[in-house]
Amino acid sequence: MEEANPLRPDGESKGGVLAHLERLETQVSRSRKQSEELQSVQAQEGALGTKIHKLRHLRDELRAAVRHRRGSVKACIANVEPNRTVEVNEQEALEEQLENVKAVLQAYHFTGLSGKLTSRGVCVCINTAFEGNLLDSYFVDLVIEKPLRIHHHSVPVFIPLEEIAAKYLQTNIQHFLFSLCEYLNAYSGRKYQADRLQSDFAALLTGPLQRNPLCNLLSFTYKLDPGGQSFPFCARLLYKDLTATLPTDVTVTCQGEEALSTSWEEQRASHETLFCTKPLHQVFASFARREKLDGSGLLIDRFHCTENTSEVSNQY
Repeated sequence: MEEANPLRPDGESKGGVLAHLERLETQVSRSRKQSEELQSVQAQEGALGTKIHKLRHLRDELRAAVRHRRGSVKACIANVEPNRTVEVNEQEALEEQLENVKAVLQAYHFTGLSGKLTSRGVCVCINTAFEGNLLDSYFVDLVIEKPLRIHHHSVPVFIPLEEIAAKYLQTNIQHFLFSLCEYLNAYSGRKYQADRLQSDFAALLTGPLQRNPLCNLLSFTYKLDPGGQSFPFCARLLYKDLTATLPTDVTVTCQGEEALSTSWEEQRASHETLFCTKPLHQVFASFARREKLDGSGLLIDRFHCTENTSEVSNQY
């Protein structure tokens, strides 16, 4: 028998078939893998498409919500805008008033008016003076709001603060402070004169100085020669103008026989003129100088009065 030859044509055909089958299996495996990858990609694309659809739907909902919100905001602004405009105008007005107060304080710094800012507004200090003498100080604590109001103050009760505030505080803060300064300076000036009369010229007074709290009504009796026997003068000074330091009405009288003489009448009239034109302590200072420099002057007047009285007696 002949041995089988592995290289026979049919053997070669077997080997070729196996190789071809392996190639086919490889191709099938590759195709299957590609198909699986394609399915995976398609699945991912489907999921992404679904997600995109949901996001687009959410976008449309958000756009609708934004449009609705904008419409609501515009409606609210339309309703609130008038009130807001009023609030802004009031705030601007208050800020302007505060700036005006600060400007007034700066302008009047050298006239005795000063102040400092507070958490509520401004506290104004009014320093009074008379003839270069610094006197009492007063303060007014202002609240800068609508309307302006006085929170606290040290102004005496007899100064018409409420009346001044009612006239000028809401319309002209500068005029309010100026007017209040006038009243306080005038009061301090009248008080200063009365105090000086009592302290420096008590020797010329024959009784107590009578005055009211506002010091706009004074009455007293006095002699020009403390050790003499002449009758005293009685004076009554009325200050109708509460912003003035000189009296508007003065009455000087002299009781007794000396009042009948012409010289005493002239002297009484001259005293009234002095009280109307000069501060009270200055008038008494001139009386004291006259007595000191020419002590015989009044004696001559009294001699004439006595002589005239004697002549009248002799005639009867």
